[in-house]
Amino acid sequence: MNVRDSEHMIAELNKKESYELTQNVEDADLIIINTCSVREKPVSKLFSEIGQFKKVKKEGAKIGVAGCTASHLGKEIIKRAPVVDFVIGARNVSKITEVVNKKGAVEIDTNYDESTYMFGEYRSNPYKAMVNISIGCDKSCTFCIVPVTRGEEISIPSNLIIKEVQKAVDSGAKEITLLGQNVNNYGRRFSNNTSGAKNFTQLLREVSQVDGLERIRFSSPHPLHMDDEFLEEFAKNPKICKQIHVPLQSGSTNLLKSMKRGYTKEWFLNRCAKIRELTPNVAISTDIIVGFPGESQEDFNETLDVLEKVKFDALFSFKYSPRPHTEAQHFENQVESDVASKRLQKLQARHKEIQKEIMDAQVGTRVEVLFEELKSDGKVAGRSDEGRLVMVEGSEELLGKILPVDIKSANITVLHGVVTE
Repeated sequence: MNVRDSEHMIAELNKKESYELTQNVEDADLIIINTCSVREKPVSKLFSEIGQFKKVKKEGAKIGVAGCTASHLGKEIIKRAPVVDFVIGARNVSKITEVVNKKGAVEIDTNYDESTYMFGEYRSNPYKAMVNISIGCDKSCTFCIVPVTRGEEISIPSNLIIKEVQKAVDSGAKEITLLGQNVNNYGRRFSNNTSGAKNFTQLLREVSQVDGLERIRFSSPHPLHMDDEFLEEFAKNPKICKQIHVPLQSGSTNLLKSMKRGYTKEWFLNRCAKIRELTPNVAISTDIIVGFPGESQEDFNETLDVLEKVKFDALFSFKYSPRPHTEAQHFENQVESDVASKRLQKLQARHKEIQKEIMDAQVGTRVEVLFEELKSDGKVAGRSDEGRLVMVEGSEELLGKILPVDIKSANITVLHGVVTE
């Protein structure tokens, strides 16, 4: 979502202010740091980055801070780092051309509605495009700052989504990723009582009818809204890639209740079993927080149990990080840092073993790969339908094509193969 926000800012600045991208910071007239605030580390890193840019920027160059940390710190950023010229929150991206020429501007209104704003066109990848289908979040997870930084959830009208998908396909995109904090909650609320509301499953069907579109991905669905209709559409629709992110957070039903996630361990396992039943070759990824307040060894063992039962293809795992404006920062029974670190190491070590087993099992299979990047060593990289990184010997002639590849070898992160005739 942050990458898409960055693309939107670049598009607006290209269109209205004639800015162009540079790879050399010393040449830049404008430096924008687009931030995340889900964990504490990126927030502390922000001010270090500002200090580094202050040292190398040319005279007169502007520095702006955007994104979720901008939303929750606001004016405090300029107070702590006066070199910053403007601050623009995650819900105010369309205002970038207003604030860039207004010294000291702070635009962080999380009630601002951009759901019907048509941004300029810019994509960092010519063969793939990201399309927002909703903004904000209506969940109240006790560990998460996102509802505070991105505001309440509003769905983007489906006709605008289809228009953006068609525009991307017409300019060469083969694959679309639909974005939202909880994509499968799509349709819950539209601004100005937009007519023709649809749910996410209906939207997937409509998007898949766009001529020329070959692949659909989405991020991220919420386990709570994974009804059978949605999972059946995921399984049977040939344009939907068989890769799905199912954020667990914890395998303990007690902790899930404390997190206000709205589902149980049993529901999560049921949904993953249903996905595998309908789509045997699916790749399932997840998020896990270790060391959430009150997590006992038994709670952690429940998480390990889910890991063993589901065998995730990819795992994004972190130690719990107390965030401002969240309930959990005030919870008692905070887990000691060294205990959380040891649990995280154990979780990640076991997952690496599982990941190796999954990747080794791909050797000898044939996968469909969208080639998108030319490497310096004569290799071309792409992603399989299941989202796995695949490398082959080749040239730029492969770029933008979806081709069958026979997998010859594998390591924990990459499959190596040859394009078949």
